[in-house]
Amino acid sequence: MGCVIRLATKDDAAEISRLVFLALHESNARDHGPEIIDRIAQDFTPDWIASRIATRQVFVAVETSRIVGTASRDGDIVRAVFVAPDALERGIGRALMAEIGRAALDAGVAMLTLHSSLTAMGFYDRLGFRTVREHHHGDERTIVMQQSMG
Repeated sequence: MGCVIRLATKDDAAEISRLVFLALHESNARDHGPEIIDRIAQDFTPDWIASRIATRQVFVAVETSRIVGTASRDGDIVRAVFVAPDALERGIGRALMAEIGRAALDAGVAMLTLHSSLTAMGFYDRLGFRTVREHHHGDERTIVMQQSMG
């Protein structure tokens, strides 16, 4: 894997938005119908992402000047982990989650929590996250998972 993990800047917001849109419509389409995907995608506009970059730790994985993944940490919550569909299975998600873990440890976080899609559950399980419960937001189903940082 030839990627570099770094903190995102507001200048990355449009590229992150495109990445999330592609990942939702290609990778996450296995878990949700088009209505749910479209509803989730509406939240990931460049402006919304720029506002989150200002308030969270947002990381990007960059390969040859292209953003191929993103993940963020909001206190003890892992949010918005996405990898470009053409970059899956190359360790990018694992590298992003390792950086999230380091940042959490540095901040004194004892337990990380995330909401996983059905597709990503196995990935998070292999990283040591354990299922806590299911969460339903209307017809959207996610799996709440946690990992002890100790």
